[in-house]
Parts: sequence; structure tokens; C-alpha cells
Amino acid sequence: MSFSKYLHMALSCCFLLGLDVSTARAECYDTYGCTDKDVFNSSDLLNNGLNCELLYTIRNQIYVGHGYCFRTARAQSMFGTGNCTVRDLNALDLNSYERRNAATIAQVERAKGCPR
Repeated sequence: MSFSKYLHMALSCCFLLGLDVSTARAECYDTYGCTDKDVFNSSDLLNNGLNCELLYTIRNQIYVGHGYCFRTARAQSMFGTGNCTVRDLNALDLNSYERRNAATIAQVERAKGCPR
């Protein structure tokens, strides 16, 4: 099973079971490393079969781990609003890796033509 299929299946199971995925501060992935201490490579993200939904989820898990208050119905339904404490994305206490990785993922989303 490919990494992207495994990740999609794992995240789908969490959502279907009603598990709170919003409490983790960092997510780690075998192929890419951890969002808070490794630099994600855009070509790896582009070429390893991650679809738009998975990219969206990985990027937003960085934010939700720091208490971001999502504005869109899509993000609120995926990540909830219970741990929401910061309304300004720029005010999140992200370290340099998290900022860079979120920006890299967003760049890959744009390159793939993913909806925002």
C-alpha cells in the first residue's frame, strides 16, 4: 500500500470514528519526516502521490496543533473548533520548520491546482 493511501485511510478512520486529530502538536510521516523538525521537500510532495485532500490535511494539522481557529466550513468540519484559541494565522507560534513546511505544502497545492 502506498504511503498516500495509508495516510488517507488512517485519517479517514480517525474522522469516521470521531477521534480528535486536533490535539497533536506535530505530525510525523515516514517519507517526509516531522512537521516541526524536518524540512519537507516540494518535489517529494509533488511526486509521491499525495492528493489535494491529503496535502490540505497535513498543512492544516500544523495549524490546528497550535490552536488555530479555522474560518471555512470544510476545515471546521475536519478539525473542529473546540481547541480554537488563535484567530490570526500569522499570530500562531509556529517554529521555522512548521512555517516553512506549511508554505511548501501550500506551494505544492497551488502547483497541483488544489482548491483552497
